[in-house]
Amino acid sequence: MAEQRTVAQASHQTIRLSKGKHASPSEGACVMELASMLAGEPFTDRPATVCPVIAGFMRAYNDRVDDDRRQDLYRYAAEVVGTRTTPEVEHARERRCLEWADGMRRQRPRPLRWMARGGPGSVDRRLGLDAAGTYAARSIRRHGDRTHAAALALVDELIAMGRNSYDPATTAATTSAPSADTPQLATR
Repeated sequence: MAEQRTVAQASHQTIRLSKGKHASPSEGACVMELASMLAGEPFTDRPATVCPVIAGFMRAYNDRVDDDRRQDLYRYAAEVVGTRTTPEVEHARERRCLEWADGMRRQRPRPLRWMARGGPGSVDRRLGLDAAGTYAARSIRRHGDRTHAAALALVDELIAMGRNSYDPATTAATTSAPSADTPQLATR
């Protein structure tokens, strides 16, 4: 008689958050890939129902933080689903990320601060909304308990901005494909 084996499928309940982009849930998932699973979307690190600013921050932060702190992002996979909203709210989130990044950079020791390139708003606007989130996550020089708490507080703040104003019918038309003159941020 043939031996029957059952292979446990990865699910949102069994997956452990890990660094990087994954081809399928069986390889693991970053926080945004988990969000796509929870939203019932195809497995991707760019779920359509998540605000691109928040997604940019979460992808970059997921990859830069240590494994223990990364697991604290698990709850955010569910909380960010449905944060895609109006352009006005997404631009407000973008501005908040740039302000937050500037604040993080000002906290650096003096020599690093004046040697750092750019300042508030130095993100190339042609890269898209997710660039502001990525920029904010990368503004954290050293990851510790204080910066981790600040990063999670920023995500809570971004989620609270404009919650429940997402209209999938109008957003799908504007986000399905980038325009030819809008370069996209390189993926991991």
